[in-house]
Amino acid sequence: MAVCSSSSSSSSTGKAWIVHSILAGTAIAVAIGAHAYLGRARKFRTRVVGIIPARYASSRFEGKPLVHILGKPMIQRTWERSKLATTLNHLVVATDDEKIAECCRGFGADVIMTSESCQNGTERCNEALEKLEKKYDIVVNIQGDEPLIEPEIIDGIVKALQAAPDAVFSTAVTSLKPEDAFDPNRVKCVVDNRGYAIYFSRGLIPFNKSAKVNPQFPYMLHLGIQSYDSKFLQIYPKLQPTPLQLEEDLEQLKVLENGYKMKVIKVEHEAHGVDTPEDVEKIESLMRERNLS
Repeated sequence: MAVCSSSSSSSSTGKAWIVHSILAGTAIAVAIGAHAYLGRARKFRTRVVGIIPARYASSRFEGKPLVHILGKPMIQRTWERSKLATTLNHLVVATDDEKIAECCRGFGADVIMTSESCQNGTERCNEALEKLEKKYDIVVNIQGDEPLIEPEIIDGIVKALQAAPDAVFSTAVTSLKPEDAFDPNRVKCVVDNRGYAIYFSRGLIPFNKSAKVNPQFPYMLHLGIQSYDSKFLQIYPKLQPTPLQLEEDLEQLKVLENGYKMKVIKVEHEAHGVDTPEDVEKIESLMRERNLS
């Protein structure tokens, strides 16, 4: 029995060493893998270009990019604000109109001429990306009708996409004002508990049984700015239009309907987009209040 006990003890000790070695080896492998991953993460989607798509023709407001806001073309104001973002390596205007191009060159912007056949700003950004000499990892689509865009929002969506390898798209939302709840020009958004988009709509979402705005619910308004992984941006134009995209006339729905993930950040920002001629006066009044020239 003594011999058997000694053999059993030796066997147990051997097994313990084997288990210990396996665990130690696993720990070392994990450490090496984590270091390699972090090394890649530091370089993940580092090269960023901002593109401001602009077109002259518009069913709601023709010539909108060139409308003057307190003495400057709106496209210039958007460009000047965007230049303040720290994450952008380069900034360009993408347009199919010579009048817009001439205006932009006049205040020092780089311009990429694009086709009139582009269906939306995303496709225009993709065409501009293909024509740029340098390669970029992230493309930020900056709406030309946001003359008061905060550079911190640009930086925020870039960093959100850099931190979410499973996402191909990022965008921003802010609190929805009750008076904008049923305005179809104000796009609403709902997200999951990890900050990924579930849906966008021109209608109020979520919509309750009373058919009224719930003053206690934190409705979210989509801000037009968005960023894409550049490889996905090359895929986007090849995706067929989807039913929800066509019904809502919202290009980001094609991304969701095809199963791609979209990261959403919440920011404190009043929406000051220009959708109609009446919005110009609102923007100018706000700029006077803030002493912005």
